[in-house]
Amino acid sequence: MSKEGLQQGLQQGEQQLILRLLNRRLGNLDLSVVEQVQKLSIGQLEALGEALLDFSTMADLEVWLSQQQ
Repeated sequence: MSKEGLQQGLQQGEQQLILRLLNRRLGNLDLSVVEQVQKLSIGQLEALGEALLDFSTMADLEVWLSQQQ
């Protein structure tokens, strides 16, 4: 497996985990939010994994995502 393939696999696994955690914390996510999460780098996904522990509303997630752009 190439380094790029391994990196992509790690990123997809991280995305799936973060999306499951967000769904559990905030309820069903809009497709637009899912797409934004899927565009994040591994570093951003790791930061989101920590930040989501403090989220209580969808607005918290939306603010965090807007700060990543």
